[in-house]
Amino acid sequence: MAAERETWSGKTGFILACIGAAMGLGSIWMFPWRIGAHGGGAFMIPYLLFTFGLGVFGLMGEFAFGRSQRKGAIGSFAKVFKAKGKNYGAALGIIPVLGVTGVFVFYLVVCGWILKYLCLAVSGAFGKIDPGPYFAGFAGHPESIFWHFLALAITLTIIAKGVLGGIERANKYMMPGLFIILIILLFRSLTLPGSMEGVRFLLAPDWSKLADGTTWVMALGQAFFTVSLGGAAMLVYGSYLKETEDVTSSAIHTALWTTIASLLAAFVTIPSTFAFNLDIQAGPPLLFITLPMVFKTMAGGTIFAILFFLAVIFAAISSAINLMEVPVEAIMDRFNLSRLKASLIVALTGFIIGIPLDLNMDLFGKFADLVTIYFVPFGAVMASFVFFWIYGATKAREQINKSAAKPLGKWLEFHTKYVFTTIAIVVLIIGIIQS
Repeated sequence: MAAERETWSGKTGFILACIGAAMGLGSIWMFPWRIGAHGGGAFMIPYLLFTFGLGVFGLMGEFAFGRSQRKGAIGSFAKVFKAKGKNYGAALGIIPVLGVTGVFVFYLVVCGWILKYLCLAVSGAFGKIDPGPYFAGFAGHPESIFWHFLALAITLTIIAKGVLGGIERANKYMMPGLFIILIILLFRSLTLPGSMEGVRFLLAPDWSKLADGTTWVMALGQAFFTVSLGGAAMLVYGSYLKETEDVTSSAIHTALWTTIASLLAAFVTIPSTFAFNLDIQAGPPLLFITLPMVFKTMAGGTIFAILFFLAVIFAAISSAINLMEVPVEAIMDRFNLSRLKASLIVALTGFIIGIPLDLNMDLFGKFADLVTIYFVPFGAVMASFVFFWIYGATKAREQINKSAAKPLGKWLEFHTKYVFTTIAIVVLIIGIIQS
């Protein structure tokens, strides 16, 4: 089975897929409203500290863990515990897989919303609707089911084609396209009258926010979210990585380019929001209510709305692919099914579970909170503990350094075993307290 396992074509394809997996709505949607709500550029200090001081090392661990075992989370956990004479590894590995699968279920609902808004942009409808009431009348209502299904069908089509022909090929087109669109939108945003106030907000930050513990908590959570740590999603991508690839370099590139995309998104949305005197602390409604109001009133708004929501759908689908691959790989591995059969099972099951979320926003919120506050952080903690403690920090460092241009020293063992794992537990606890 290991000899027949699919692999990436090389480092570039792998990094593009990982950037697509990590970027998603966390960069395009969540990052701009969090930076807007927590002091502008001040938010960047803890965010960058946590992303490159902690998140990158967690990413190295998940990449190396998957590659070393040539399995997803369930298979990797099982092999590590079996080597220790224990037979419950697979059962523990189910937890991070369930967490990522849960994200996949509600994430496809949101992808459906974005597809709907892309179609609204293409039709020029933003000039005719009131974004606030429109979104309230769409999300949580039967109309969203069709768009949910369409998002799922697109993701399924890509996943069914495999790692090389589906996931890698899709990201090779979507990721460069996403960056090109964001750069075009950046120039438009910065030429809007009044937009420089938004730039000043980002570059001349409110330093008092650094005294607010919430800023640091949000930055810590955003850093983990940015690199998609959850104990399964990046681990399964790492399991398709060739032994000759540099895990350390791949992790740094993934975090770096995802951060750049996040900053581009912030410099597109925040200056635009300032230019039209809208609320930069709008929070989650920024994407579906605030920005459509910007496009409604700006010159050439239809064209830029199309470009913006096309960029968002590229980011959303690239992440959805990664999320779906986790349960698909698990079913293929555990039940020896073909990729097509496993993909169809996951798609159908996920869609059925997601329909109630289409119809009830309260249920959607509770379900999303359950998987993102409890399951996903717990999965990240488990993967860290199993790889750096059970498998062993010394062996983990050897796997991370395999084929590395610049091998990391013994300090990595202490940092990953004690510092990173402890902070991962803190993220879980903080999330539960703040829930």
